[in-house]
Amino acid sequence: MDKKLLEILVCPVTKGALIYDKDKQELISKSARLAYPIRDGVPVMLEEEARPLTQEEVEQLHE
Repeated sequence: MDKKLLEILVCPVTKGALIYDKDKQELISKSARLAYPIRDGVPVMLEEEARPLTQEEVEQLHE
């Protein structure tokens, strides 16, 4: 994931910052509690394509 791209991308729902999860190939929005997939190196920034974070995942983000 390109660092410059990550710096300018924001959550389309909350306009908040995103966290890159390299292992899962997702961009995480803590504020929206959503994970946006990265497919073939391209972030899919559509709310309907995002998966909701589990409570456990949300708690891990706050650690």
